[in-house]
Amino acid sequence: MSVEPIGIFTLALGLLGLALGSASTAMIFVVLTIFGSAAAVIAGSASIPPAHLFLLFLVVATLTTRGRSKIALRMLGFGKAGFWLACLVVYGAATAYFLPRLLAGQSLIIPLGISEYPSTSGAVPLGPVSSNFTQTIYLIADLICFLMIAAVGSTRTGFNALVNGLIAYAALNVLFALLDLATNATGTEALLEFMRNAQYTFHENESVNGMKRIVGSFPEASAFAGTTLGALGFTGTLWLCARKGSWAGPLALASLVLIVLSTSTTGLVATPFCLAILYWTAIFRSGVAHASRHATAFVLLAPAIVVAITLFVIIHNDLYQDIRDYVDVLVLNKATSTSATERGSWNTYGLQNFWDSSGLGVGLGTARTSSFPIAVLSNVGVPGAVFFLLFMLSALMRLPGSARTFASDVRLASRNGCLCLFVGACVAGPTVDLGLQFFILAGLASCNPGHARLPIPLQSLRGGSGKSARRQKAFGPRLPTPSRQSEDANDQPWRP
Repeated sequence: MSVEPIGIFTLALGLLGLALGSASTAMIFVVLTIFGSAAAVIAGSASIPPAHLFLLFLVVATLTTRGRSKIALRMLGFGKAGFWLACLVVYGAATAYFLPRLLAGQSLIIPLGISEYPSTSGAVPLGPVSSNFTQTIYLIADLICFLMIAAVGSTRTGFNALVNGLIAYAALNVLFALLDLATNATGTEALLEFMRNAQYTFHENESVNGMKRIVGSFPEASAFAGTTLGALGFTGTLWLCARKGSWAGPLALASLVLIVLSTSTTGLVATPFCLAILYWTAIFRSGVAHASRHATAFVLLAPAIVVAITLFVIIHNDLYQDIRDYVDVLVLNKATSTSATERGSWNTYGLQNFWDSSGLGVGLGTARTSSFPIAVLSNVGVPGAVFFLLFMLSALMRLPGSARTFASDVRLASRNGCLCLFVGACVAGPTVDLGLQFFILAGLASCNPGHARLPIPLQSLRGGSGKSARRQKAFGPRLPTPSRQSEDANDQPWRP
């Protein structure tokens, strides 16, 4: 086992976060999820990403802060989102150990990890694989992430820190995409090797029709586009709600452009659905109020812009042909490609695994597929699918309270971000694990910031300032004024 330089940097950030408090630790954690191709620690063939290592510091910072542990425990109450996610984790862990052994040889699988059979890149008899353990660990990390984010977001300080962290994540995602393009054009790809050290298969130098496949800080274009969909949904919704407009609008537009240019079939197929989610949101947010100006403009101008761009492309034959070739290669003719044929066979075997296991699944992390719903059915079966659906409904349901407040708008943006990530996973999701970004957004969508009780200055009924001794006698000792260092500790948590 070796600790990489980026791992040392992660540990230093963890100590800094503990010194600053749970809100700052959570914000750093959100930002660190951008390093999707990095390994903080390498243990044999396994890699521990920086965000998963930093999750330990987030747990310590959150649970040692007053009231946070109670919030996390309440989220595990029956019927709450944390309860259903915990059920999925427990059932998944049980299936990961028992089902590949109990059903050994009864079906053919495309192994997600290393099996006992020689690697042939094809189907092998059902049996335990190395990813049974790693996928269980990742799913446990998802549960811990969700609970910690929900606990941190229960106060105004933590809630705002999470929002700022997600905006910083979207900004860094755009930055790393531009750096990926720049280093490829100048032959300086070695500058990004510090974050491309995981034990994955990288596709950072591939191109389609002369266009560089954008991978950013991820191992392949599909992963980059899939995660950027979440940033598009979150920042796009914030802009529609006229929140953080100076950042959210440009980041949403940049994310959209990068998805289209990434040469990822996942991104191109999922983007129209994500834009439909944003347009549907804009319809309900539109109006004559000042806060609805962005949504109203989007509803009125988006169709006209689409028509204008379409006419412009049709008029210019060369541009039309280039775009048509681009779409043909990545979408229309994708079904006949070797990659699509291979991924289609994965889904075929996955569905057969579901039937061969009588709907129970062949075990978490056992089978590889190319679509999240099929991954759920083939690995954890009907019980796992039910648990996940109940989690989605519980986490993303609209909470009671005032509408069109900052908190409700952020929760709406988080829900849309989750839905956009889910759409991308349905197009090309190989595992049950949707990633930390999904559960960060789900945790933010399911919490409500409380209102900190700040001390109110006391005044004499006679019009002057009352004496200190009389105030203390009548009302008790005066509460200290909260400082930046104690702000997080003085926030009163929201109790669901």
